[in-house]
Amino acid sequence: MTFLAGLGLGLSLIVAIGAQNVFVLRQGLRREHVRLVVAICAVSDAVLIAAGVAGVGAAIETVPWLITVARWAGAAFLLGYALLAARRAWRPARESLAADGAPPGRSVSSESARTVALTCLALTWLNPHVYLDTVVLLGTVGAAQAAPWIFAAGAMTGSVVWFTSLGYGARLLSGVLARPGAWRVLDGIIAVVMAALAVSLIVGA
Repeated sequence: MTFLAGLGLGLSLIVAIGAQNVFVLRQGLRREHVRLVVAICAVSDAVLIAAGVAGVGAAIETVPWLITVARWAGAAFLLGYALLAARRAWRPARESLAADGAPPGRSVSSESARTVALTCLALTWLNPHVYLDTVVLLGTVGAAQAAPWIFAAGAMTGSVVWFTSLGYGARLLSGVLARPGAWRVLDGIIAVVMAALAVSLIVGA
């Protein structure tokens, strides 16, 4: 039951429209470095969950200015990413997914593994909600359990299942995104979501 409690709470916190999930979805649709992105997200969550259960979450609550700094840093990054997505929507590159489900060909618009990894790390570690939800909330609940590390294992499993499903399940939409025009819509949505999240962080700060 403790494992299932961790799994349920972990999924309830992670299954939401956020910067990290939008990025994982985009990479899954592009079929670029999906394994790398899923691994970074899952491992990052595991580290944060473990830190929370180990007591870091309680320590962060005593230093509120750290959350404020994270909010402003995260907002700045999200606004920058929103501008890049808006630029792609306004002046799209020649990219699409083949109707038969084949991965898109490599072109000048393809992103290197290093760029994707750094972006994914920034979207994960510069997001203050990650610390509030994963470290503080999950850590607090987990520490109160009779078997906290079993609870943590359940939450970590939820992250692995979610990111794997999101990254590799995105290819099921390849037919919908067979035309470059569809990518303009996707990048437009990404720009709006990122900008809205940035504004919410600024307001919260």
